[in-house]
Amino acid sequence: MERLERCGRGLRAGLAQGRVRCRLPWLLLAIVLLGSALKDGDLVPETPMQNKRNPLNVYFVKVAWAWTFWLLLPFIAVTTYQFAGSKFLYGPTKSVLMVLRRLSALLVGTAIWYVCTGLFIYIENLTGACSLSGELREPRRLYATKQECHQDDGIWNGFDISGHCFLLSYCALMIMEEVAVLEGLSIDQNSKLRVPINVLFVSLCFLTMIWVFMFLCTALYFHDFSQKFLGVLIGLSAWYGTYRFWYLKPFSPGLPLPSIPLSSKKYSYSR
Repeated sequence: MERLERCGRGLRAGLAQGRVRCRLPWLLLAIVLLGSALKDGDLVPETPMQNKRNPLNVYFVKVAWAWTFWLLLPFIAVTTYQFAGSKFLYGPTKSVLMVLRRLSALLVGTAIWYVCTGLFIYIENLTGACSLSGELREPRRLYATKQECHQDDGIWNGFDISGHCFLLSYCALMIMEEVAVLEGLSIDQNSKLRVPINVLFVSLCFLTMIWVFMFLCTALYFHDFSQKFLGVLIGLSAWYGTYRFWYLKPFSPGLPLPSIPLSSKKYSYSR
């Protein structure tokens, strides 16, 4: 537990004053630009990460939203409840309502993930055509979707907006916004929530490192520049539209620091 405590303190110090949160969007854009330039210049060495079946891609990236959702859910719940209680803002009932309000950010995130991934599939199907290797005994037919093409062992050529760039950027930015609550949350040494908060915080930080690393691998090995750039732009737009615009409004899930006045929140979240 002492090692976990030291790790948590170190990570918390690194995230202090929102430096990482402010610089991460620019870092993601820089990764796409530099990674695409290296890929187009054929300067990227061969590594196991260029195989889509690598363990990080199969067990983490393919279910990136599930990992993000199920780690953020308890973290948001316990930190919001702890924050409300430590500041004597609300009674138990109103504290629970505040927790539910903040957890609705995960429902918003789920809706964004579902709509955007569905839109990407629709655009790829709309703009694509199927290429078949060899000749089929049956007459050539038109394929409406990528799935139909793959059933006949074909290759679908469409505009494939990078879902990895979209989702990994959005998940990383969302986690950084949510762990910002620890900038204003002091946890008593004897608090029963101290250990679970530290465990969840450290887990979320390491998960973010995985997301950024896999984002780098995507930039280096997969997709065209336009597909990656559009993917990350959509991810950044989803983050900015929620945490930097909508969540500042009264009728929203709100930001992770519920007791700070709206004007102060704007300053805190734009520094």
